[in-house]
Amino acid sequence: MPAIQDNSLFVEEAYNQEPGIVQHINVFLRDLRTNRWFATFTQEYPMGGVRHQASYTIPYQQLDTGADSPSGLGDVALNYRYQLVGNGESRVAVAPRFTVFLPTGDSRKGFGAGSTGVQIAVPLSAVLSDSWVAHANVGATFTPSSRDEQGDKANTLGYNVGTSLIWTGGGTFNGFVEVVWSDAPIVRGFHRTQHQTSFLVSPSVRWAYNFANGLQVVPAIGFPIGVGSSSGQRSIILYLSFEHPFGP
Repeated sequence: MPAIQDNSLFVEEAYNQEPGIVQHINVFLRDLRTNRWFATFTQEYPMGGVRHQASYTIPYQQLDTGADSPSGLGDVALNYRYQLVGNGESRVAVAPRFTVFLPTGDSRKGFGAGSTGVQIAVPLSAVLSDSWVAHANVGATFTPSSRDEQGDKANTLGYNVGTSLIWTGGGTFNGFVEVVWSDAPIVRGFHRTQHQTSFLVSPSVRWAYNFANGLQVVPAIGFPIGVGSSSGQRSIILYLSFEHPFGP
């Protein structure tokens, strides 16, 4: 009975894909107050072995409310992860990630930064006991000449930290809670930025369907709750992963 080693809904788990295994990840987040939504599709591939992993993420979003509100493509992410410590069988694993954000979203409509950005993140995973696993992330994102909807430019530097605690005692059923904080500056005029922080606590569950051909399907659902500066925010996040062998 293969264990669930997917990413949490917000927090990355530090286990690279095994050789010959590909993963397809779908995430959908809706703000329950405004009905705005954000969706991503990610594919993760091993590069020869577990040490190196490549992936890409395609975001799509609706920033305004209403039936006629526009939606559009965001900035596509190209990711590389290096399994620095451990693997999916280890008690401790660390897998630093480097990401390039391509300016594919229309910054004039608020769908993208209007400039190429880079991100460095360090996911860490630790097995605490037979029934508990913890994960932690820390990262920073730099976007030179990021643009607002009026075309004004400014350099932005944002940070994110997060942790999750997962109960694995249910085998193919996990309960978990995530705590995530981010500071994502947005452009507010020529060479001017405004810090936009987010602080969320998300109780969640996930479960797995394992098939004889090696396919594992993992649905998950979470209910992010804003605290502190994000007090009053309520959302729902849905997750669906397909992991299976590929190639000869």
